[in-house]
Amino acid sequence: MNGPADPRTDPPASGTERELLTAFLDWERETLAWKCAGLSPAQMRLRSAEPSVMSLLGLVRHLTDVERYWFRTVLAGADVGPLYWNDVDDSEFDVVRVQPEGALAVWRAEVGLAREISARLPLETLSERERHGERYSHRHILIHLTQEYARHNGHADLLRERIDGVTGE
Repeated sequence: MNGPADPRTDPPASGTERELLTAFLDWERETLAWKCAGLSPAQMRLRSAEPSVMSLLGLVRHLTDVERYWFRTVLAGADVGPLYWNDVDDSEFDVVRVQPEGALAVWRAEVGLAREISARLPLETLSERERHGERYSHRHILIHLTQEYARHNGHADLLRERIDGVTGE
């Protein structure tokens, strides 16, 4: 990326399954933070293209709820609802009055909680709650979150390029 310096730590070339799964997920998390680095609130709110309501700030809010849902609600069985998402509209992407610093802080807090939950559970652990009639393994959730971030980081790359021309993996 030809913008802010790349702060990410490359995943290791070898290691235990847990080390590799968590390192790749953390790399994707760090990629999102990097894509948002150095931008103004207005730039963080800039939408991709009509009719989409997608923005970097909206992606941060969406991934906050993804972390919260999969680690806290599904895996750990906590009775916490989404912060931004609802099943009626794209409310997590409605960012007209949202301050990026606050949203990024909430995202970082949810990532921290997800890491704590993950660190104490074996990969074989099945989720406390079912989703679509299935209990998901901790391993599955780590893989799912990695692919979720990877997909949205592709969106983030295009958004960042639209904002200021900065590109990079």
